[in-house]
Amino acid sequence: MQLEKVILPITVKRVAISTREEISVEKGNGYMQRGKGHIQNGKKGILRLVFSRTAFIVLLLIFQIVILVIPLLRIQNYSTYYYIGFTLLAAILVIYIINKQGNPTGKLAWMIPVLVFPVFGSVLYLFVEFQFGATWINRRLRTLATETKQYARQNEEVMKELESDSPYVARLTEYVENQGGFPIYKNSSVKYLPSGEEKFEEMKIQLEKAHHFIFLEYFIVEDGDMWGAILEILNRKVKEGVEVRFMYDGMCSLVLLPYKYPKKINAMGIQCKVFSPIKPALSTHQNNRDHRKVLVIDGHTAFTGGINMADEYINSKERFGYWKDTAIMIKGEAVKSFTLMFLQMWNIDTKEADNYQKYLNIPAMELGNPEDGYVMPYADSPVDKENIGENVYLDILYTAKKYVHIMTPYLILDYEFIVALTYAAKRGIDVTIIMPGIPDKWYAFVVAKTYYKELIGAGVSIYEYTPGFIHAKVFTSDDEKAVVGTINLDYRSFYLHFECAAYMYKNREVAHIEQDFQETLAQCKKMEANEYQNLNIFFQLAGRILRIFAPLM
Repeated sequence: MQLEKVILPITVKRVAISTREEISVEKGNGYMQRGKGHIQNGKKGILRLVFSRTAFIVLLLIFQIVILVIPLLRIQNYSTYYYIGFTLLAAILVIYIINKQGNPTGKLAWMIPVLVFPVFGSVLYLFVEFQFGATWINRRLRTLATETKQYARQNEEVMKELESDSPYVARLTEYVENQGGFPIYKNSSVKYLPSGEEKFEEMKIQLEKAHHFIFLEYFIVEDGDMWGAILEILNRKVKEGVEVRFMYDGMCSLVLLPYKYPKKINAMGIQCKVFSPIKPALSTHQNNRDHRKVLVIDGHTAFTGGINMADEYINSKERFGYWKDTAIMIKGEAVKSFTLMFLQMWNIDTKEADNYQKYLNIPAMELGNPEDGYVMPYADSPVDKENIGENVYLDILYTAKKYVHIMTPYLILDYEFIVALTYAAKRGIDVTIIMPGIPDKWYAFVVAKTYYKELIGAGVSIYEYTPGFIHAKVFTSDDEKAVVGTINLDYRSFYLHFECAAYMYKNREVAHIEQDFQETLAQCKKMEANEYQNLNIFFQLAGRILRIFAPLM
């Protein structure tokens, strides 16, 4: 599973630093002691990992896979009748896959293992197809959406104004509201935060102002400077009588936080939940992670964007060079949608009805500029078979008049998105993508490179951020549209993760987002169409193979 913090490729810069520390003679014994310390800490870290719950879970999963595979291999090798039967089953499944509603690239990724390995491929597909966990989650989310629908109705006056201003944006708004339940708002302000450091400082300021409740929902949380400072504020706020709810994704329990961490947080008076804890049992719904980053304060202030609760996001710890990320702070009526999406996720695993009115019927906030354009927060779910996150991006590409500028850490695209990018470029739209110069995952990096020739050949400009890693998920277009959120340009964000973002139209912060894009672009290197051919043969081959199976990764 793709996780932003599990696989840690070593960059040249980090190796150089470590080497200097360990062999420097000039600094004498100080460096020698530090070098030995690094080695000792590394050994202790390996021992902790080997005897950890993470290792136990991984071993149990491997054991289950072996138990599943061995009988299948025996059938394939020694029983002609069984093998013929599975071959017929494979043919039936291929016909089913072809006619099934869904992404054609994903269909191809399944058809190859089913046809090449009829026994194992067929059983694996059936195992994935008939998992009931995702169905149950979708049913529960639909129930919660029905219970909360009255709190998120589209203001008809706002819709009429938008219709007269831009019928195209009005149609997009209608789609998001009908399929996701999230309306578009006026009377809302946005502040763009172009770095993790700026978001961190703004979060602390706003958290100190909380009087009633604080909701936090994050994909990654790790002990350190950032989370330690936030937790200290939350602890004080609870003692002041503020209700605090904190939810993080279950992947953190594998490598970042102790398994019993919620007990520690609950003991402080903070309500804490883990979304979909990783369990030592084969189940595909564990692949649907909560990738959202949401903070809601008193129902009138919200944050979202790419920034998690870990020190690399504020560059107090270096990983992959400088970590470039972004966020937005929203105030006003649009915050209601973030409150709503948090409560829906929080209540997935509970039967008790929440007091939605307490958190959603918030008095209107007085804003300095209430007519500052439109804001549409929205969420995307992997279990409802509606790709809202991808479709909002596609709408921007197909309706652009001058430019579409994109920052994304990953570029693993389906056919529809390739067509949208190349079609926009071919009709004269300036389509520019900023990618990381130092990637966090070698496999995502080599797969992304396989798209360069086709995209650049069609007129798309691709740049790599030389100071380090781009983790921002940003779209800007035509000086009037922008999206900031958690949605990457890859299959996991489009099809497998719970995501969120905010769409802005004719909001003054669009200009600041575009300005930040241009300032970031000035620190980038332009890529050429032959960039993929410059990789060594191993990475070229790996990229081609992994691209085929990217929808299943």
